[in-house]
Amino acid sequence: MIGLNTDLYELTMAAGYFESGKAKQSATFELFFRRLPKYRNYVLSAGLAQVVDYLLGLRFEEAEIAYLQTLPQFQGVSPAFFEYLRGFRFTGDLFAAPEGTPMFAGEPFLTVRAPLIEAQIPETYLLAMIGFQSLIATKASRICEVAGKRSVVEFGTRRAHSPEAGVLGGRAAYVGGCIGSSNAETGFRYGIPVYGTAAHSWIQSFPTEREAFERLQTMLGPATVYLIDTYDTIAGAKLAASLGKPLWGVRLDSGNLVELARSVRKILDEAGLQDAKIMATSDLNEYKILEFAAVDTPIDAFGVGTDLATSYDSPSLGVVYKMVELDGRYTAKFSEDKHTMPGSKQVFRFSDHDIVACSWECIGCGPDGQEAPRALLQPVILNGELVERPMRTATEARAYAAECLKRLPTASRSLFETDKHYPVTYSDELQELLARAQDENRLLRC
Repeated sequence: MIGLNTDLYELTMAAGYFESGKAKQSATFELFFRRLPKYRNYVLSAGLAQVVDYLLGLRFEEAEIAYLQTLPQFQGVSPAFFEYLRGFRFTGDLFAAPEGTPMFAGEPFLTVRAPLIEAQIPETYLLAMIGFQSLIATKASRICEVAGKRSVVEFGTRRAHSPEAGVLGGRAAYVGGCIGSSNAETGFRYGIPVYGTAAHSWIQSFPTEREAFERLQTMLGPATVYLIDTYDTIAGAKLAASLGKPLWGVRLDSGNLVELARSVRKILDEAGLQDAKIMATSDLNEYKILEFAAVDTPIDAFGVGTDLATSYDSPSLGVVYKMVELDGRYTAKFSEDKHTMPGSKQVFRFSDHDIVACSWECIGCGPDGQEAPRALLQPVILNGELVERPMRTATEARAYAAECLKRLPTASRSLFETDKHYPVTYSDELQELLARAQDENRLLRC
């Protein structure tokens, strides 16, 4: 049941729209953020696949309707509204930037055009899904950027804000560039590679570390990864080296990872295990990984948990969902610091800048030789039906993200905030539309 997975005021407004005869008015909403979050120079979009599933499956079950009827906020609502909910379906349109698209302030991730109630009710779910997954995908992309050719695995479910956040966070991290997740449910649902072998408790459950390692090697073969720091890291490395192949590598989870990695690498190499890899975990993030790279630490892969699953240094994205059109009238918000631009929009991406324009404009379609931009917002659902079947997989979104990130200027991919912001401007026609909307607003207040 997902009909009630929303803020109550979405439903009280829906009831009010219905009682006021507004149910069939056509509305357009856009989801975007006003300013980049702290420490970020771009936001990588993610979560569209779940938004599509939600819109296409949005229903109100009888038990949900019965619950609403018990609430004091609905005591004055006519029975006709609850009958309307029984047949509720999303019949509108969804336009969106593909998952894996770097986005900037003021640029719509998606546009919803539908009858007013159908456009209003999804607000909470869309904000939560796009906001959360985009945060994690962005964090992952930063970590993978500094890791370079070394692999990164998302290890964060146990630190995520809920088990479901762990599943979706694993997916988003994969879109952002991680090679996989530790979460088995993420792998099952989304076809994402999963990684993991054994914890310290495995080692502690056997009389000796040797027996624990031998049993693991027998079971896992070439996929064997020994966690070597349960008792003594160097001794653990020597034991792993003595057991030889089959072996993927070893994992370090504590101590001075720079010094230990160098010592362990030497032990493995001297045993003829030059192909054996070293994986590091232990409260890692992009800044620590950058430090490892700076001193040429021989670590081949990283498992990143808490910082990634919570986007620890920048844990919120101020996404908003605002009405921009209603029955042919252009709407906007004019309050200080929270103003919006009226009218449905399109984002045109050139090689070095973006132009946010009215959706009906054709930007960059000039003489031969002029650079042709990409129009980011594409139709995904039309009249309640999915346009593209099947939707892009997480693997396809990951590849697209990697391609898009390569095109960003170096300053935008920096770990640190920069004064050289990616240029985003509004078209002349959009600015004229804003001026007209402001004039109409002044007249309405007179």
